[in-house]
Parts: sequence; C-alpha cells; structure tokens
Amino acid sequence: QVQLVESGGGLVQAGGSRRLSCAASGRTFSSYAMGWFRQAPGKEREFVAAISWSGGSTYYPDSVKGRFTISRDNAKNTVYLQMSSLKPEDTAVYYCAARRGTWSRSPYDYNYWGQGTQVTVSS
Repeated sequence: QVQLVESGGGLVQAGGSRRLSCAASGRTFSSYAMGWFRQAPGKEREFVAAISWSGGSTYYPDSVKGRFTISRDNAKNTVYLQMSSLKPEDTAVYYCAARRGTWSRSPYDYNYWGQGTQVTVSS
C-alpha cells in the first residue's frame, strides 16, 4: 500500500514557475514508477509526466515537454514536478500516482493516487 500527498499548488502568473511535491508513504517507494496527471474542469485526466522507479528515465507529452521536469528522491520518498513557462491552459488539479513496474501514460494503469493540488495560472 502506498499513500501519496501532493503539495505546492497555488496561484502563479503566466510565464512563472512552480514546483509540486508528492510525498509517499511505505518502504517500497523505489519499486514504483511515478506519474503526474492533471484534470481541468470538464476535461479528462491528462498525462503530464512519468518517471521510472530508478529515476533514470522520464517521459512527457508534447504539451509540456521542455517546460516541465519530473524528478524523484527515493531516499526521501518524494517525487517532484518542476513547472516553468506556465500558461493559463496549465490550470488544473495536479495529481501524482504510483504503479508497480514500468511507467504508463494511462491513468487507468496507476494503482495509487494522491488527493490532488490546484494550480491556477493567471494571464
């Protein structure tokens, strides 16, 4: 069992930066691939980033590639999402998620979810 708690959301101006954190409980954090997803009102949950269990591989959709960076610190049981050059269309609730094995861009493949943190980008 893994419990995830996101933090770091808030209001940011367009062009600004924000770092989200996701703290995980459990002693097997390092065996999970981690993902970040976001969901805006009236839209489906969208893949934002993923990182392998070791942190050696990362994955992004084109919509955030070059602007967002996912990283993890297995010693601290924490995964991060550094967001820069933020746009109003990045406004959403951001969720971190965990799954055993390899990463996936589908939210249905993740077993554990945090409660989400709101990021609002003003124009």
